[in-house]
Amino acid sequence: MPDASPAARGVYKPRRPQASPLFRLVSDHLHRLQTVYDERFAREYGPWRPVVARVAEKFLACGVLEHGFARIRCDACTHEYLLAFSCRCRYFCPSCHAKRLASWTQWLDTTLLAPVPHRQVVLTIPKRLRVYCLYRRRLLGEIARVAARTVTAAIRTLTGERELAVGIVSCLQTHGSRANWHPHLHLLVTDGGFRADGTFVSWPAHDTARFHEAFSLAVLRLFVLLAMFEEDQAAGMLNWPHSGFHVHTAVWVPEDDRAFATRLARYCARNPVALERLTYDRAAKAVTYRSDKSDGPTAGTETLDPLEFLARVLVHIPDKGHVTTRYYGWYANRPRGMRQKAAPTGADGPPAIVPARPLAPTEASRRWATLLQQIFEVDPLACPCCHGAMRIVAFITQTSVIDQILTHLRTHASREAHAGPRSPPSTRAPASRVASRAPRPFADAPPVT
Repeated sequence: MPDASPAARGVYKPRRPQASPLFRLVSDHLHRLQTVYDERFAREYGPWRPVVARVAEKFLACGVLEHGFARIRCDACTHEYLLAFSCRCRYFCPSCHAKRLASWTQWLDTTLLAPVPHRQVVLTIPKRLRVYCLYRRRLLGEIARVAARTVTAAIRTLTGERELAVGIVSCLQTHGSRANWHPHLHLLVTDGGFRADGTFVSWPAHDTARFHEAFSLAVLRLFVLLAMFEEDQAAGMLNWPHSGFHVHTAVWVPEDDRAFATRLARYCARNPVALERLTYDRAAKAVTYRSDKSDGPTAGTETLDPLEFLARVLVHIPDKGHVTTRYYGWYANRPRGMRQKAAPTGADGPPAIVPARPLAPTEASRRWATLLQQIFEVDPLACPCCHGAMRIVAFITQTSVIDQILTHLRTHASREAHAGPRSPPSTRAPASRVASRAPRPFADAPPVT
């Protein structure tokens, strides 16, 4: 996609993290929550994890100039501004997570997703099993592998071809519509499978009820193998009128609608908290969160105690090293690497799948300027005065230098704000000023005659 000119893009305006309701909520109640967590919330949300405190503290420093910044300068007009550092926390900081999603969805569009139809598959597990994922978070990865095998087996069975490779992007979500603990899976699946020669075979019309039964059996078998359930308990859950398992496969993506595919991928890996649906009343000590559902038991708004809502939100922070996005089948790393190595030898015939535009390894993780450009349609390196190209001239990390620069800028801004109104300029200058502006002859210049 061709890059727009700096004048056509909006000018980057640094965000104000302290104005965010989530920032004010964490700043006001994080330390108090740590003191009362074991007594009030450990039973419902599990034990306090050290990663939670680390991520929350980094979030409070994200976008705040007092914690370091970069100096950005325009060489054309010498305009400068300061850009604060980011925390780069995933699934908690809305700003940094949006940057990750922008880079990830661009990589999906240009590198990973094949030009074939896709389908969204949402898989939900019962409440009885969700508590196990709260205390054993890597169990979600095991369930994701079971789901990938189930989807692959269903497509192979319905197509009658046992060697098809199905492309699956699995996103592990732990939050519901009210930021509650609700672990489930969002899969972006190729609507069919690939043969060894690259031919794509479409997934015919399928029965969701049978898919639901296969997924339920596979998950319960996993819990039995992990010695979490007895076989009779698992069999009893299958006989419940409402077992709690749910499968949704109604969202279909055509092969030529790449914008819809990337938008759907962003939804599958979205942040647990939507700031536009969050309201924090500091005076009343109440948090109101609006659901994204228009009907059903989770629709409407909910008002909570700040500590209760903060404990609910912090539980979604993944452990360090916990992979929340996984790739299976045709989209797994090893098959993709093997196809890239075999591409030159198979170039004699017309390819069945159109390859995406190749990207350099560094392009997978775009710089912050390109990411903000995609999210907000602005360019942080576009000068707001002359629309020229700006550059980073320094990274300021020393506390003494940070304080000195910020004190100078705030003093200068305060003087301008409190300065009195000026009188309009006079068209007639004082005589003394006119005399001072008169040109003075040189000492050795000849007299004028």
